[in-house]
Parts: sequence; C-alpha cells; structure tokens
Amino acid sequence: MKILLTCDPEIPVPPGLYGGIERIVEVLVKNYVEQGHEVILCANPASKVPCKLVGWKGSKSQVITSTIKNTLQLTQLVYKEKFDIVHSFSRLAYMMAIMPFDIPKIMSYQREPSIKQVGKAVALSKKGTMIFTGCSKYISNKIKPIAEAFAIYNCVPIDKYNGTISIEADAPLIFLGRLEEIKGAHIAIEVAQKTGKRLTIAGNIPQGKNEYFEQQIKPYLNERITYIGPIDDVQKNDILGKALAFLMPIQWNEPFGIVMAEAMACGTPVIGLAHGSVPEVVEDGVSGFVCTTTEEMIEAVGKVHTLDRKKIRQIAEEKYSNTKVTGDYLSLYETILKRKK
Repeated sequence: MKILLTCDPEIPVPPGLYGGIERIVEVLVKNYVEQGHEVILCANPASKVPCKLVGWKGSKSQVITSTIKNTLQLTQLVYKEKFDIVHSFSRLAYMMAIMPFDIPKIMSYQREPSIKQVGKAVALSKKGTMIFTGCSKYISNKIKPIAEAFAIYNCVPIDKYNGTISIEADAPLIFLGRLEEIKGAHIAIEVAQKTGKRLTIAGNIPQGKNEYFEQQIKPYLNERITYIGPIDDVQKNDILGKALAFLMPIQWNEPFGIVMAEAMACGTPVIGLAHGSVPEVVEDGVSGFVCTTTEEMIEAVGKVHTLDRKKIRQIAEEKYSNTKVTGDYLSLYETILKRKK
C-alpha cells in the first residue's frame, strides 16, 4: 500500500522526551516500511524517519494561518502522489479539502474528539470514505453515534522494555507524567506518605504550570520523595522496571495514557483512578488495581506484591505491542480498501 501518515507540526517524530502521539506514529512508520509499504509522513520538519518526510509549512496547530498552509499542502500532496489511504494523527481540518475525494481517510483521535467537527467531516465526505479511530473505547464510543469508529489501543516499542520480574524489597513507587494538577502527582505524594513508600517523580513541568509545582510538589520533596525531571526511553525502562508500582492518580478522563502500557511492558503493575481509559487498560487484580478513591489506591499498594509481574509483561506484549497495534491498523486499512472494489 501507499500510505500517507500525518502528525501535528509542533513535535518531531520521534520526540526527544515528551510526545506520546509522535511515538505511536514512529512505530507505525517503521513497521509499515519494514513490511514493504510505501510511506510518506507529514510532520515536524526536524523529524527523522525511515520514509519520505514532508515537513509542514505551518508550525502551530492552533493558529489559523498554519492550518490554511497545512491544509493546502496536504491537498496538493494527495493530488500528486495518488495514495491508497490517508491516515491522520494531526488536525482533522487538514483533510477538509480532500473529504469529498474517493480516497479512504482515517482520523485517529488520541484526545477528546470534537463531535461537531466529526459531524462536519462526515457530511462533507463521500459515503464510506471517512473512518475514525479512538485510542480507547472511551474515545471511540463518543464518536460512534454519528460516525463509523473503531477502538485501536496505543502501543509501545515492546523490545525497548525489559520485563523486570524481581525487584528490591524497598522498591519505590513511581509517578511519570506532566506535572500539572489533572495528572495527580500531588495525590501520588499523598499515597507515598501514607504507605511509607519511597516515591520517584519524573516528568516535565509544562509552561505556565510552575505554580502547581512550587505549591503542591516542591514543598514535599525530600530524600524519600524525589523529583528527577523529564526522562527518555532508556531511563524509563530502568526506572519503571525497578518500581514497586506505577501510580496513575489522574483527575481527568485520560484518553489512553501510554505510560501505563510502558509500565506494564516493564512488568510493573499500575495503580490508577478509574477515569477515562484506565478501567480498559488496567485489568483489575491482574495488571494492577483500578481505584475510585485515594484511600483505595493506598490500600492497593499493600496488595501489589500479590500480582504476577511476568503475567503483566505478557499482557503488554499481547495488547500493547508495536506488532499488535500495527497489525490492527493494517487490518483496518484492508477492510476499508475492499469497499472500493
């Protein structure tokens, strides 16, 4: 197949540190090329991928002039290259001009979808050519009432992570994510304090979120609760693998939460609050514990030793590996292309 993949313009593929969607796109590009498909990627011009790269002319997703530039760029590219399929992980608006075309189009949502925009896309598109995916059933179920949608989970490059079966007796808990209130690092601190466990906090401080860090994180840092900043994939493998459990105390409806799959790939159980996709990704009592309150998370820490870390790694391989997810997307492509015959 000849496949056009698109990704938002802000972050290169692959990302240096933060960039969950860009990691997914990197995996798809590599696997598609390895399987003999011809791939072109529209993304940040600094991306480094084993396929033809078309750098976006517009650098900001939320700026109207960038949107116009990138929409024109994508339209011209589709006219010129004659793709079998266009698969977008970027703005739905970039495909606006090609929606009436016969070419099959997939919009993959890694965040809450704009139902109004989905409706517009369906209305503009030729019947059967505009398909949507969500990175969880939580996301795809929001789309299904007005458009054809499928749930395809996110993946991790499974070979980059070692399933750590044995850990030290005083292994720490870990929180890994953006340091802002909706991610719940302050709740991870409370869990660590009340269980007497060490806690490693890793992740970036988003622009404009310094107040949260200064008021709710920094005052509680000490020799047992430490902040180590952003970490790369090599560090993730080491730090997640050595952890007693990964804490996911989110305060919002997380669409997927790829770090949960990364933890599971390391054999590390996930203790999370039941928002968004958490009840889908975490098999309660097997790969971790799905909780409804902070108190339940505290109780779960005391039960985490009963879980089989080898089994957790196996679940990650079966459900969230690059091979599994790549296969799911390719199967969807084939299903859509058969409609044209």
